[in-house]
Amino acid sequence: MHEADEHPPSPSADLDIPLCVDLDGTLLRSDLLLESALSLLRRNPFYLLSFVVWLIHGKARLKREIALRANVDVSLLPYDTRVLTWLRDENIARKKVLCSASDRLLVDAVANYLGGFDTVLASDGLVNLSGSRKAQALVENYSERGFDYAGNAAPDMQVWSHARQAIVVNASPALLRRARKAFSVTQVFAREKSGVRIWVRALRLHQWLKNLLIFLPLLAAHMLFAPQAIQRSIVAFFCFGLCASGVYLLNDLLDLESDRRHPRKRLRPFAAGTLSLVAGLVAAPLLALISFALALFLSPIFAAVLLSYYALTLAYSFALKRIAMLDAIVLGALYTVRIVAGTVAIRTALSFWLLAFSMFLFLSLAMLKRYTELRGLRDAGQTEASGRGYAVDDLPLIESLGGSSGFLSVLVLALYINSTASEVLYRHPQMLWMLCPLLLYWVSRAWLIAHRGAMHDDPVVFALLDRISRIILVLCGAAIVGAI
Repeated sequence: MHEADEHPPSPSADLDIPLCVDLDGTLLRSDLLLESALSLLRRNPFYLLSFVVWLIHGKARLKREIALRANVDVSLLPYDTRVLTWLRDENIARKKVLCSASDRLLVDAVANYLGGFDTVLASDGLVNLSGSRKAQALVENYSERGFDYAGNAAPDMQVWSHARQAIVVNASPALLRRARKAFSVTQVFAREKSGVRIWVRALRLHQWLKNLLIFLPLLAAHMLFAPQAIQRSIVAFFCFGLCASGVYLLNDLLDLESDRRHPRKRLRPFAAGTLSLVAGLVAAPLLALISFALALFLSPIFAAVLLSYYALTLAYSFALKRIAMLDAIVLGALYTVRIVAGTVAIRTALSFWLLAFSMFLFLSLAMLKRYTELRGLRDAGQTEASGRGYAVDDLPLIESLGGSSGFLSVLVLALYINSTASEVLYRHPQMLWMLCPLLLYWVSRAWLIAHRGAMHDDPVVFALLDRISRIILVLCGAAIVGAI
């Protein structure tokens, strides 16, 4: 919703006054410099060194060098539909100017895509058109008080001081109060709050349930009633949760364009523009630092395992997820690393059986995730997954490999039950045989649901919401308790 003052100027008075509109944060729920920089980092993280060199020559030079190399699809950017509607509703005869501190190459692309703008003013590689420089350019073109200006940030105060009227968009409450005291504010587009629920979505707290795998070694070693082991496992759980959330933020920042092409992922906070990119760039490393500080509290070895997990997830985010099949293997390995971490946290020996079982089972889940995504793309009429190495024609192969991997995990479980290792830990190991048909049914049913197109694109969410899956989990727990 937007609100106007009590005495707006008459429509006829507006016709000779150009309407100048800022881009980043105003017309666009994002920042073109950050969008383009992240697209380059996604292509090659070593561009970060080039950014430093270009910045030495000035911010305008930095923006131009990035714009020359970046490939930003302006049709996918998160525009503020309220502002777009307002601009299109304005008198057609009124001149409209897109005035931005972003580089001219990108701003021209936006103006051409949106249409309706008579003129574009932007940074040109030499002059960074922000704050006082933007104000000077507008005064030179349209005279003092000869234009109206829509902006959102503190540097826009310098522009509003030369404008006839101020239109305030997505500004903080403090900035809005300052603008109302100093200028003639005729239109306000209130900032949409980025509350706790949006951060919960961005941090993907529901994905912390994957970290319950850290408690699996506690269960397997029969240490459920050892207070110190429980305490260490809980700390390990939070270490991986914070670290994973930091990686999710970074992954979403690097995946903006491909997420916006996805029917569901386009609603993620950064892709949709409901959370600022700056907030994500601050929160991602902060969460990682907190998680490593907690990890060192447990032990240097556990911190090393967490560091390995972090390095592998970064490698996945920057490169490995674009390599078909390897991406699924890495996803499966990331699950297995959690089990390794749980073992290290309680200082017990690694179990070959547990690691082998988890490797095959989680590879099946990773394949299930890819299968569901590709099926969704096929149903939407697409032939390839953007930013991935898959085509929809790969669906039969992925289905075959994923199902086979799930059945191999059941085979490993059966071999373990029949081994001397189970006889050492369980008084009634024969009770564990109930796990095999239960797991066979769950794996088969999950793939059947995916084959019919009814699977959630995250198998973890499916397992949580699916009533049958929860019943199977309870039955598995009963079988394990009966074997002890």
